[in-house]
Amino acid sequence: MNNIRILADKNIADVSQIFAPYGEVSLCHGSEINAELLIDVDVLLVRSTTSVDRHLLAGSKVSFVGSATIGTDHIDVNYLSSRNIHFANAPGCNANAVVQYVIAVLCSNVPGWRNKTVGIIGCGQVGGRLLKCLEALEVKCKVYDPFLDARKCSVLVGFPELMTADVVCVHTPLTQTGQFPTYHMIDKAALESMKPGVVLINAGRGAVVDNKALLEVLRKNASLRVILDVWEHEPHISLPLLAEVELGTPHIAGHSIEGKLRGTQMLLEAFCRWRNEAEPVFSDEAEALPLSNQGLPGEHEEGGSTLENAVLAAYNPGDDFQTMRHTLNNSATESGLCFDDLRRNYKQRWEFTHYEVSDVLDTRTRRDLKVLGFSLR
Repeated sequence: MNNIRILADKNIADVSQIFAPYGEVSLCHGSEINAELLIDVDVLLVRSTTSVDRHLLAGSKVSFVGSATIGTDHIDVNYLSSRNIHFANAPGCNANAVVQYVIAVLCSNVPGWRNKTVGIIGCGQVGGRLLKCLEALEVKCKVYDPFLDARKCSVLVGFPELMTADVVCVHTPLTQTGQFPTYHMIDKAALESMKPGVVLINAGRGAVVDNKALLEVLRKNASLRVILDVWEHEPHISLPLLAEVELGTPHIAGHSIEGKLRGTQMLLEAFCRWRNEAEPVFSDEAEALPLSNQGLPGEHEEGGSTLENAVLAAYNPGDDFQTMRHTLNNSATESGLCFDDLRRNYKQRWEFTHYEVSDVLDTRTRRDLKVLGFSLR
């Protein structure tokens, strides 16, 4: 068993500890994984920063590839299949984290968001959970997903109607073939069709939105409000576009502690199924930690919403924006390396289930906080 050689991206959470009983684990940065390192490797574990294709794997003896991600656009799955290399990814591992990122963005940048219409492009692992969350919060939603059965989604609409929403959230995978390719789905024409004051949030895949066209439209249309966690041509993103967006982050929407750990665990479960071995049982490592009130208004106080304050006390995406903008605009290091470094060394971020909120007496606010996953004292 332990003669199996495993090479893993060192930024996969707890990968050495979790896979150590099953083989010899070596680590390196995902961007540094190359064909030479894989000569004697049996198992390759990556994140989205590593492209896995013929050029990487030709000549290796890799027989299992795991990606601790939802998306697979960095994996040549057809090549893996042709070589009889087993592939596993981690769909849904960080979906809760991405949903909570969107909720935090709404709380920080979209006043009155619960009275607006939110359009969701792509209703899979992330989009589906976002829809369920928003509807539980009584937010009006529209969904565009050509692969979804209309009988299972009462708010399904066509793409042109979706683009009339007050807030448009992108959660589709990146595809360039098939009947409904998503590459540059939101192009110049789509951007120009959006009504004044609309908020566009992309926490899916960067190239679903034509970034060149987006920059051009933003420079002409001051009313368009754009929030990007994902960027075309990562890590070599457009610094002029960064200067124009209302909020930008370095592809970290899904980077919660729980999401990362869940991804690693899902890869090990897939590995054990592939080996016909008993799957491990994992304990819940996200123990509750009390959250300070931090100005949370009480039942009889006037001011901000208790839900918004609780969310932003747990996670404020504006902090990440300030860090990203300052780092990329002031570092002597090449911007692509800076972007990678921001992702690689991202701070620890817990999901809402990690926190307990006290002194909230309003019935609806208590209900809504529970919907988001907070514990209440």
